Amino acid sequence: MIQRIDLRGVDRATVDYRAAVPRADFDVEAAVPAVHAICEAVRTRGLDAIREYGERFDGVTVDDIRVAPEALAEALDGLDPAIRAGLDESIRRLRATCANELEHDAVTDLGPGARVTHRKVPIDRVGLYVPGGLAPLVSSVLMNVVPAQTAGVGSIALASPPQKAFGGAVHPTILAACALLGVEEVYAVGGAQAIAMFAYGVGPCAKVDLVTGPGNIYTVTAKRLLKGQVGIDSEAGPTEIAILADDTGDAAYVAADLISQAEHDPLAASVLVTPSERLATEVEAELDKQVSVTKHVERIRTSLSGPQSGIVLVDDLEQGLDVVNAYAAEHLEIHTEDAAGWAARVRNAGAIFVGPHAPVSLGDYCAGSNHVLPTAGCACHSSGLSVRAFTRSVHVVDYSREALAEVADHVVTLANAEDLPGHGAAVSVRFQS
Repeated sequence: MIQRIDLRGVDRATVDYRAAVPRADFDVEAAVPAVHAICEAVRTRGLDAIREYGERFDGVTVDDIRVAPEALAEALDGLDPAIRAGLDESIRRLRATCANELEHDAVTDLGPGARVTHRKVPIDRVGLYVPGGLAPLVSSVLMNVVPAQTAGVGSIALASPPQKAFGGAVHPTILAACALLGVEEVYAVGGAQAIAMFAYGVGPCAKVDLVTGPGNIYTVTAKRLLKGQVGIDSEAGPTEIAILADDTGDAAYVAADLISQAEHDPLAASVLVTPSERLATEVEAELDKQVSVTKHVERIRTSLSGPQSGIVLVDDLEQGLDVVNAYAAEHLEIHTEDAAGWAARVRNAGAIFVGPHAPVSLGDYCAGSNHVLPTAGCACHSSGLSVRAFTRSVHVVDYSREALAEVADHVVTLANAEDLPGHGAAVSVRFQS
């Protein structure tokens, strides 16, 4: 079901571990022509184009794309009490971690009358996207909304695909989560057309400043094309999990965790990196046993048997650490002796899950961490969604005449060095008689 990739005995000084561990074929460039046409249609034809794409891609006709307030209230009233309890606890934990992430103004006094303030300012208006294709990702409502609210964003709009099974309405559990969080502006719009609606401002939806949230290849491509027209969080591709494990790893746990991410998408990646051939063999047996009794068998088998998934055999944990750092997984689990010690040495991962009792599923729902994370190796330069994504930094420069006089000669000298005498003159004019 899952391939083996043997890196034992390779020349560690020359091997390219990024190339050695393959990823899913997620060709955003190939989707550009089709998505560009969608975005242009939404820009030029507005609501008519959005409705047409809803009919084509979602199989439903939505006359009023904005969800009525009574529909939000009704969804919350009808929410299963157990689901509500789970959402309440997830929100509580996420709010706690977000509150600790909130940055405050930093004031630096560089001398008498010379002050620079690093001010944190929330984004004015954001558009949050919540997928609803293969699964209604209600948890993504929380992961987007809570940090935005904590940051102080004043205007929040949320879009999710209309569901044929619910007569063209947004999935009721997603609506209930919106109501629970006090999000009143919700749109039954999916895919690239939703991103374009946010970017250009269409019909009842005013233009936003920033778009966040995961999605399929069309959503990701739209974010790439519209970046600049609107800010984006990241270009998140198919989900992925890497697990670094030694002989102490529990094969049943490891297999279950690999399956949990394979369940998302046929393109999802599940990778085990281990120096233990015994564990590798036991995990293969557990995969055969566990996959056969799970719900989404075909989706999971396709993911696990794809080129993006595999069991990577290494000589030792040091080599394994090099492999996972090069791979830069969205989710990285550590199932080793002294798991915390090995986790502390990881440089590249969207989120790190330490030990046998911190599965990725915990982070998906109730850990207090955010599950909107960088994929496709982007964890080597990008971070997951957080309060910081919904704020901007502004330097406020406050100098007195005396403080400016102290550095005036330096400013003039440096301006002349760049052949920009007007810059220097803007300072020297302030000290002429």
